[in-house]
Amino acid sequence: MQPFALNYARPAVQLEAVTPYAYDSGLQLNVLSDGRVAARDHALLREVGTTTSTAGSKTHFDD
Repeated sequence: MQPFALNYARPAVQLEAVTPYAYDSGLQLNVLSDGRVAARDHALLREVGTTTSTAGSKTHFDD
């Protein structure tokens, strides 16, 4: 017998996310392509809400 929920469960949609910043291990900060610190770009922060990197914990801001 198959559980009822499995008849209607669908896999989560994976959205393509493009981050306009990258982690710089030397600075230990997220930086934009022009070298500026991502956390200082107010327009970026309004757009994405955070610049938490994938290098550390996702439970706190590392910038």
